[in-house]
Amino acid sequence: MIYNESKILNNGVEIPILGLGVYNSGQETAQAIKTALKIGYRHIDTAKFYFNEADVAQGIKESGIDRKEIFITTKIWNDDMRAHKQREVIEESLKNLDTDYIDLFLIHWPVKDVFAETWKIMEEYYKKGVFRAIGVSNFHPQHMKELLNSAEIIPAVNQIEVHPYLTQEELIKYNEDKGIAIECWSPVARGKVFKDEFLQSLADKYSKSISQIVLRWEVQRGLIVLPKSVHEERLKENAGIFDFKLTDDDMAAISNLNRNERVNEESNPDTFTF
Repeated sequence: MIYNESKILNNGVEIPILGLGVYNSGQETAQAIKTALKIGYRHIDTAKFYFNEADVAQGIKESGIDRKEIFITTKIWNDDMRAHKQREVIEESLKNLDTDYIDLFLIHWPVKDVFAETWKIMEEYYKKGVFRAIGVSNFHPQHMKELLNSAEIIPAVNQIEVHPYLTQEELIKYNEDKGIAIECWSPVARGKVFKDEFLQSLADKYSKSISQIVLRWEVQRGLIVLPKSVHEERLKENAGIFDFKLTDDDMAAISNLNRNERVNEESNPDTFTF
C-alpha cells in the first residue's frame, strides 16, 4: 500500500495529491484502475472526451474498493458545451461512472461564449451535492477573469499543463492567489523528461527514477499530479514520491529547465482558438 498525501481545496474537500490520469489508456483502462487501486491510488482523473468513464467504473467495481474511498474527476467536453447539452452530459457521466455524485467536475477547455453558461449549470449541481467540488482546466487569466465576473463559486481547481519544460510560475501564482489549487496534466511531458541528462543525474543522486524526481518537484511546489500509466511497475514507481525530499537548490535547478515548451500547443494562450 502506497503512502499518499492530500490537499484541502478551497471548499474544504480533501483531494489526494497523487492521481491516476487515464487519457488514451484505451482497452487497458479498467485493468489499470484495478491495479492502481490495489497499489493504493485513490484519485482517478477521466473526462467525457477520453471515452472511458464506463471503463473507470468497471475498474472501480472490480477492485472491491468502496466508492466513497475514491476521488473521481471527470470533465465536460467542448462540443457538448457548444450544443448546450450540459445537463444531459452531466447525467450521462453520472450514469457512465455508475455513481450518484462526482468528486470534482471540470470544464475541459474555456470554450468562448459558453464556459460561463456551463459554470452556472455546474454551480446548480454543486449546490445539490451532485458535485463535491467544481473547477476548470486549461484556463488562463483572461478566461478566469471572465468566469469570475459571473461566478458565484470560485473554482476549486485549475488543471493545466505543467512539467520541467513548462513551469508555469506566473499562472500558478495567479491561481493560488485566488485560492485555486493547481493540477498538473502531462507532468512528465509525455516522456520527454526521460532523456534529460540533468534529470538523470538527480535521479542517480537520490536513487530514484526521473519520473519520481519530476513528480516530487511538482508536489513539493504544492501541486496535484496526474501521471498516466497502465503498467503495474510504472504505477508503483510513480507512487514512490513521498519518502524523500528535494533540496531547495535542486528544486530551483529543475525549474531552470523551463523553456516554455508545451506538449500541446493548443493550450498556448497566445494562439488559443477554443
